[in-house]
Amino acid sequence: GVKKIFKIGGAHAIGAFAFGTETFPKVNKIVGPGNAYVAEAKKQVFGNVGIDMFAGPSELLIIADDTANPEWVAIDLLSQAEHDENAKCILLTSSNSIGKEVDRELSKILETLKRKEIAKKSWHKNGAIIVVKDVNQAAKIANMVAPEHLELCIQNPEKILSKIKNAGSIFCGSWTPEAIGDYVGGPNHVLPTSQSSKFSSGLSVMDFLTRTSILK
Repeated sequence: GVKKIFKIGGAHAIGAFAFGTETFPKVNKIVGPGNAYVAEAKKQVFGNVGIDMFAGPSELLIIADDTANPEWVAIDLLSQAEHDENAKCILLTSSNSIGKEVDRELSKILETLKRKEIAKKSWHKNGAIIVVKDVNQAAKIANMVAPEHLELCIQNPEKILSKIKNAGSIFCGSWTPEAIGDYVGGPNHVLPTSQSSKFSSGLSVMDFLTRTSILK
């Protein structure tokens, strides 16, 4: 049912569609991700048009037990850290040895990244490795953090899946890295950040539907 496509992006595109110009029609709703300028533009036009959410910076929380692969966990943390300096990457692990091994792998892998300066600043400013009592305690902390992306790198992720109440998207098992959701698996790349998964969900077809009450 798409009738028109406009090839434009950035904060100026948000303004054009929010208010309309000679060449761009005013729209009802603006959705989708962007950098800090796009997020600020969406915030400023909200009310004049509808928006999906204020998204960003990116977040990843990983819950790992002693079956996790430390190298893989480190790579996943850094794949998010290299997004930008404000990205948040946290590991909750029930294994003290896994925490130490991930820390060692992080130091090695950081030096190999093309975007290592960004990843370093992100990790040193916002990264953390936290040893918890068990995966149940990790699930409770995850619900408090309400991360955009949550990886369950544990032996039986389905066992604690029902205990996770607040997360934008959940990745079950060590074979399901967060990058799969970004580029392959879907369902989309626009997810709630900054604890907003406590009251909202990722962008979906529901964002393009409205409800009406009928009274008589």
